[in-house]
Amino acid sequence: MLIVVSPAKSLDFNTPVRTRRYSEPLFLDEASELVRGLKDLSPDELQELMHISAALAQENCQRFADWHTPFSLKNARQAIFAFRGDVYLGLKAEQFGTADLNFAQKHLRILSGLYGILKPLDLMQAYRLEMGRQFIVGNSKNLYAFWGSRLSDALAQELQAQRQKRKILINLASSEYFSALNPQALNAEIITPVFKDWASGQYRVLSFFAKKARGEMAAFIIRQRINSPARLKEFAVDGYAYAEEDSTRERYVFKRKQ
Repeated sequence: MLIVVSPAKSLDFNTPVRTRRYSEPLFLDEASELVRGLKDLSPDELQELMHISAALAQENCQRFADWHTPFSLKNARQAIFAFRGDVYLGLKAEQFGTADLNFAQKHLRILSGLYGILKPLDLMQAYRLEMGRQFIVGNSKNLYAFWGSRLSDALAQELQAQRQKRKILINLASSEYFSALNPQALNAEIITPVFKDWASGQYRVLSFFAKKARGEMAAFIIRQRINSPARLKEFAVDGYAYAEEDSTRERYVFKRKQ
């Protein structure tokens, strides 16, 4: 079983990390190619591409100027500790023990506009490049075209190499990032947990809470060493409960009323 999550815009390269273990991104050559193109963009062009403020554009222009290989613990950080968005607030990777990190390294994958796929302990340097941005790379009109089948093929190979007969992918990524994958090419069962909160007289997906819940679900799978989809239904964190009447084989709905 593999779990996929989205990256985050917010980064933390300052808080001390408790492990010196690390791995290298699978698509580092492709990331280098993307960075070469990004280094050619001015702050104004980055601002237009990413729809960000002038200050953020200047910051990311400097990030791409500074980006270089080889990666080491001196110039990069393990991905699971570098991202600090809503999903990672729920994940709380800083509380993982060695066994948790070992399981996460085998089963958790972070989709990325720049790095393609990151394992938790893969080193990364600071960046901002959302998958949905219309960044033209060579003959590719955007990042979806640039990555093509690479990400799906890599995940499919990992799934096929696992011992379990049932090949299962738990989709805890946003639509923007999951759209970079070809579900048919994965050759696996895909289960997408959906988190809904009671608001304005009905249950609905509220972005902040849903993102945090995705991180909590990933942490639940990692800490409980779950390898069976049926056990996902046991998830009962922060008041969420599995809603069987709203769920399907591919879509597990969890509701919270508080």
